[in-house]
Amino acid sequence: MSKTETKARAGEDVSPVAEVKSAVAGFMSDFKDFSSEIDDRLKKQEDRMTKIERKSLVAARPVLAAATDFDAPHQKAFNAYLRSGEDDGLRGLELDSKSMSTAVNGDGGYLVDPQTAESIKSVLNATASIRAIANVVNVEAGSFDVLIDSTEAGAGWADETSATGETGTPTIERITIPLHELSALPKASQRLLDDSAFDIEAWLAGRIADKFARAEAAAFINGDGVDKPTGILNHAAVDNDVWTWGNIGYVPTGVDGDFNGGDAIIDLVYALGAQYRASGTFVMNSKTAGAVRKLKDGDGRFLWSDGLAAGEPARLLGYPVLIAEDMPDIASGADAIAFGDFNAGYTVAERPDLRVLRDPFSAKPHVLFYATKRIGGNVSDFAAIKLLRFSVS
Repeated sequence: MSKTETKARAGEDVSPVAEVKSAVAGFMSDFKDFSSEIDDRLKKQEDRMTKIERKSLVAARPVLAAATDFDAPHQKAFNAYLRSGEDDGLRGLELDSKSMSTAVNGDGGYLVDPQTAESIKSVLNATASIRAIANVVNVEAGSFDVLIDSTEAGAGWADETSATGETGTPTIERITIPLHELSALPKASQRLLDDSAFDIEAWLAGRIADKFARAEAAAFINGDGVDKPTGILNHAAVDNDVWTWGNIGYVPTGVDGDFNGGDAIIDLVYALGAQYRASGTFVMNSKTAGAVRKLKDGDGRFLWSDGLAAGEPARLLGYPVLIAEDMPDIASGADAIAFGDFNAGYTVAERPDLRVLRDPFSAKPHVLFYATKRIGGNVSDFAAIKLLRFSVS
């Protein structure tokens, strides 16, 4: 007797539809068991994943990418704080100083999570600024001291019988670089923040980076040292023939407000000591660079040469050129070109943390984001930088 006939005598539904339903139910049951087994295996694999492997997965993602299942709790909490001001997630985090830097600030702000802070730093480094060629140090204090041996120890010849006289001793110069607060105050509407498609971290990083980059680049050139870094052009400049420590030496072009051929640039290069010259870099703005690249030597060859590969800096007399738009234009008496070893000659000191405070009240219906960073800068070796002055003498 067939199976169908047996079911029919027992009064069961033996229609084709019923058989299909029975088959599907069996398949779904088997699939559910299979799915559960896969989930168990994935969970076991997840449990075996080491901390280093987790960090590798996070590092492999583009900076400030959209949230994924691998996002660290601190990043999700920081995103929630930016969007709605919800800080329960930040307050409840157990901080691990080795793997994350998000923390609650006593003044009501929060440290930016590692991905956001790194994005801002990369934009600052990519901006045409003295930062790119200066000595950049991270400090935890409110200032940074640079010790410079500005003179040499004396020496003399001695023979076997003559008394040895006392020689000169070196002079140690202490240059203190205080850190100042650099701030930015971008804003966004609450409606925009409520839009989950809006990448709040990328937007905030871009706005802060742009503001900070322009502000610090200007200060490194022209800053007066009052609540900001001290720029290279804020120090007294004297003719290099009578240069003394504490001033920056300049070489005149011989013509008021113009070049007198390319000889002045050659004189500028050799006004710098040989110990600095090997690491020398020219600094000028785009307008000045446009004039310089037209100069030729006595044999009709251009002094300026473009980089041989994409991304390489242009070269002037074989030395790289940094285009810093805050340098002055060519004018009467202007120090429009600088040349030197800026890694030795200028120091940028900064605290590595960046703080963000959310303010939803001061500019309703917009939300303000008050970001602060502490940074300082000053000339650290006055012998390492020279200027080209567009004047007769």
